[in-house]
Amino acid sequence: MMIKHFLLSLATVGGLAHAAPPLQQFFEPAHFKDAAISPSGRYVALRIGDNTLRDGMVVIDSETQAVVGGTRLAGYDIAAIRWVNDNRLVYNVDDSKLTAGETEFAPGLWAVNRDGTDKRQLAEHRIAYVIGSLITRHVEPWNTFLMSERGAQDSEFIYARRPEWKERSHVIERTDLIRLNTSTGQATTVSRPAAAKYWMLDHKGEPSIMVSLKDGKQTFHYRDPASREWRVLATFTAYGEEDGIEPVGFVNDEQMLVKARLKGDKAALHTLDLSSGKVDPEPLVSLSDYDFSGSMVYSNKHLLGIHYLGEARSSIWFDAGMKAAQAEVDKRLPDLVNIITPPATPEVPWLLVRSYSDRQPHTYLLFNSKTGQLKVIGASHPDINPAEMGRQELVKVKARDGMQIPVWLTKPAKGGSKLPMVVMVHGGPYVRGTEWGWDSDAQFLASRGYAVLEPEYRGSTGYGVKLFSAGFKQWGLKMQDDIADSVKWAVEKGIADPDRVCIMGGSYGGYATLMGLVNDPELYRCGISYLAVTDIPLLYDGGMALLSDLPDDYKKHGVPVLVGDLEKDAAQLVATSPLKQAARIKRPLLMAHGSDDRRVPFVHFKKMRSALEDAKADAEFVEYVGEQHGWHTLKTRLDFWGRVEKFLDKHIGAGAKTE
Repeated sequence: MMIKHFLLSLATVGGLAHAAPPLQQFFEPAHFKDAAISPSGRYVALRIGDNTLRDGMVVIDSETQAVVGGTRLAGYDIAAIRWVNDNRLVYNVDDSKLTAGETEFAPGLWAVNRDGTDKRQLAEHRIAYVIGSLITRHVEPWNTFLMSERGAQDSEFIYARRPEWKERSHVIERTDLIRLNTSTGQATTVSRPAAAKYWMLDHKGEPSIMVSLKDGKQTFHYRDPASREWRVLATFTAYGEEDGIEPVGFVNDEQMLVKARLKGDKAALHTLDLSSGKVDPEPLVSLSDYDFSGSMVYSNKHLLGIHYLGEARSSIWFDAGMKAAQAEVDKRLPDLVNIITPPATPEVPWLLVRSYSDRQPHTYLLFNSKTGQLKVIGASHPDINPAEMGRQELVKVKARDGMQIPVWLTKPAKGGSKLPMVVMVHGGPYVRGTEWGWDSDAQFLASRGYAVLEPEYRGSTGYGVKLFSAGFKQWGLKMQDDIADSVKWAVEKGIADPDRVCIMGGSYGGYATLMGLVNDPELYRCGISYLAVTDIPLLYDGGMALLSDLPDDYKKHGVPVLVGDLEKDAAQLVATSPLKQAARIKRPLLMAHGSDDRRVPFVHFKKMRSALEDAKADAEFVEYVGEQHGWHTLKTRLDFWGRVEKFLDKHIGAGAKTE
């Protein structure tokens, strides 16, 4: 009986080894969502939750991992968290159970001591102005948001952003900065020389850079720490070939760090003398294949190193101790990206580590730089088995005009050739699409046996100005050709089955999906388009002003350069309009949109649906009520990706009928 039971168990395990991981494992919220180390390093705040419990915050002792405090709210999820000082934290909230349209996007702001005492509401929330027995004196208005930077972490104060919207619209007119006492709730507004687009704190956690935008020009203002007076550092064109400078961080009171394109095709990190305003022509950090993108790492108000993005995330350390710590962690955790964050004012040798790969989701650890102890404190997706995930690699594909196009390729864990393939087109379009690391969308598709191709078509950023500027006014044209040429490359290399290729994407990627079916019907068996721009003039005309959140300055100065002039390029915009070309779409199509989308208003979906129905297209339409420009709730994500799985299986998967 014992032997029979053992053999049965082995047979069961063997059968399960070939089953695809459940859809929910990929799209459910992360269990451990974030971690933040306290200024001294003695404590770590963890944002945790699952499909049953609301996201809460737990504070643990770095040495013992014992829980020493935290908080959780009934009816809300804790979202971003920041340490104010070693005893106090601030956080905002979210509601993962409601669509973005239902939550009205106001996160509120609260403060609490690490042991859970002295909880105070700092900013109003549109849905509930008081949660529990909170003190509501000096509560700031709802449009008070956390900054992305950590700040000084040595007082009771933080700096917070306050966007101000243009009257009766979703367009942000300016963003003010306030200095907020997290114990008393008292706040003051930081002076500014112009309407601010965004702010940046220096190495001491003080506001030192303010960027303004007007008439298609960006101006960088610097506040002298001695006089506290603002002066202009530089002004340049906001839209175009990125020929200006971009503040990134500070070395000290005399030098700051800027991103600039002074030599060749790629932007590099340079130092700028704050007294003269001159940029050192020799780069501090330059990458042969990528524009510099990164953030500074400070401790004790000194620059220790830089986290940057190449093919994957990595770090450069100027501090000998951090160099040694990185070497030891990388040795202990090989074949992984290991991003180390030191405390702001360390008193103990604990460092926070975030570790991941293309096959492993984020894991959070603590490393003791004196003893070498390394211990796991949480994993974002503990149910994901890395062995079942696909391998991701970056390849270069030559487009028909000779331009080199970076393309990300993810194959199923079992590999194979002449695979059914999904081409995922990133949104933006003027952004970098992806990077090396675990991605739920691509890995879900790979787990279902599909090769996944993600082209960084011309217009994508991060790979040099040549690739970026080649995308100007190329919606539906050369940008579309790059996607098609990537598919042809995959077919020629024996990776993809030419009869089983589907194109999909959201936002601009949804537009490119529709245009792919218009331009290259012989290449794609089907298409999945969501949150899609379906007509360029429809996105920018005056009739959409109250629904769109695109800034007027971008519509006036960015669109003519990047996309096309609505009058001079009118004929081109008709030829490259999925709405105007809807009758040419003959392949099966799945379309989805959020009813409350502000970036691409719902009318895009509504008009396209009507045009496709008139053309008697083979199309399935899904409206997600309350969702905006993305899928906020687990219910929506599971429904959408469940539909994607069935649609792909029917047209290019095991259930497909080949012509």
